[in-house]
Amino acid sequence: MRPMNWLDQIKWDADGLVPVIAQEQSSGDVVMFAWMNRAALARTQELGEAVYWSRSRAKLWHKGEESGHTQTVHEMRLDCDNDVLLLKITQNGQSPGTPGIACHTGRHSCFYQRLEQGDGLDWQAVEPVLKDPGQIYK
Repeated sequence: MRPMNWLDQIKWDADGLVPVIAQEQSSGDVVMFAWMNRAALARTQELGEAVYWSRSRAKLWHKGEESGHTQTVHEMRLDCDNDVLLLKITQNGQSPGTPGIACHTGRHSCFYQRLEQGDGLDWQAVEPVLKDPGQIYK
C-alpha cells in the first residue's frame, strides 16, 4: 500500500483552506496569519517561499509579489489535529540589521495592536511603522 500524499493528511476546511501562522525563525515573532489551499501549500513547498490564498482576491498570493517583502520558509509544521500550519520563516525585504516588514501597514508584524486600559478598553498600536505603505505599494 502506497503512503498517503502529504497534502491529503491535512484537514482542509469546507472551502478547501487551512489556517497558517507565519513565525519569524530568528526572533520567534508571530508576524502574520493567512490561509492556504492545496495549490498554495504545494507551491510554497516547491519554491521555499510563502504562497498564500487570498480570500479577498480569490487567487494565489506569493507573499511579497508587490512589496518585495517575501518570506523564505525554513520549516513547515502541522498541529496535532492536522488543521493548522505553522511556517517558520525569514521575513525578507528590509535593510540588514532591521526587522523585515510582514504587514501591509509597513510594520514588522500584523499583530501590532494591544488591548490597553485607559478611560476604557481600546486597541492601541504599539509597534512602529517601519516604512510608509505608500512607498511599498505603488
